[in-house]
Amino acid sequence: MAMQIGIVGLPNVGKSTLFNALTRSKGAEAANYPFCTIDPNVGIVEVPDTRLQALADIVHPKKIIPAAVEFVDIAGLVKGASKNEGRGNKFLSNIREVDAICHVVRAFIGTDIIHVEGSVDPKRDREIIEIELALADLETLRKRMDKLQGAARTGDKDKQKELAITQKLEAALQEGQMASTVPLEKEEEALAKTFQMLTLKPMIYAVNVAENQMATSTVAEARKQLGLPDDAQVIIISAKIEEDLQDLSAEETKAFLTDLGVTSSGLDRLIQAAYAALRYQTYFTAGVEEVRAWTIKIGATAPEAAGVIHTDFQKGFIRAETIAYQDYVMYAGELKAREAGKVRLEGKEYVVQNGDVMHFRFNV
Repeated sequence: MAMQIGIVGLPNVGKSTLFNALTRSKGAEAANYPFCTIDPNVGIVEVPDTRLQALADIVHPKKIIPAAVEFVDIAGLVKGASKNEGRGNKFLSNIREVDAICHVVRAFIGTDIIHVEGSVDPKRDREIIEIELALADLETLRKRMDKLQGAARTGDKDKQKELAITQKLEAALQEGQMASTVPLEKEEEALAKTFQMLTLKPMIYAVNVAENQMATSTVAEARKQLGLPDDAQVIIISAKIEEDLQDLSAEETKAFLTDLGVTSSGLDRLIQAAYAALRYQTYFTAGVEEVRAWTIKIGATAPEAAGVIHTDFQKGFIRAETIAYQDYVMYAGELKAREAGKVRLEGKEYVVQNGDVMHFRFNV
């Protein structure tokens, strides 16, 4: 299943323009008025990874299957969304389903595109959205707490644990903190995920600047402008530039970006940030039928990686034939890598490394 990223922000910050550009479509109507996106638009894009082609050049498969990311363009939130202002509840419910949130914040000025708050102020805009997400989460937690309190009083240990977590999260939200900043034990974290809280999701901030700001804008400046800590996932994008790249070939795109003094497209940076925020990495399978990229969590074991292909692979896991990506390329494939002693037989405890080329042995 593809990773799902919800694109959120105030109306008229460039969300739909960015979505259209990322998915190379005109799916979301980009118009100069709020709520032009009424139902979430969904677009699936390939994860750019040059390693796939390098493997394919060695194996010559019938097909190449990259990893995929699903982008969901969610209509503009406004102040009061948690109280259903501007169709808020419907939009907030759409965000609950995604793995990570890309919060588009407008930093470009001097255009005829109206701002819903009357002026451009990235920090204020960030806080408006985050307050709405936090208020929606507070409502979710309070409803849950009401149900839990009775059961917890009867001595139900599981319900008492759950109640303690909801109280911890509620206290943080009341203090103006995102739920994602609350330190949780592994068991607590797994339980908290079932609450489907918006502020518990990894957040990537996409600061939308004008074309002439791209070469000079820095992530450090953007973090400062937004009032964010040094570890916040921030990327600089120009939705307008991404839109201009839509119809260009790979070579033309590279030349266009070089002229602007930019090394990679917004899509590449956004996907890299999403992988980092979600702690994802890639492993590969390579054969004559297909060369394919698979997305797994950092720290996943070999059986867990096998389970991404099919649950039967995980249940009946025996061994994983594993070649590091660099070795696979250096020895031009499995045969010479095997002769060089670079093919390893890994067991159930093996922690998969980014870029591993794997073949699973299993018995159902």
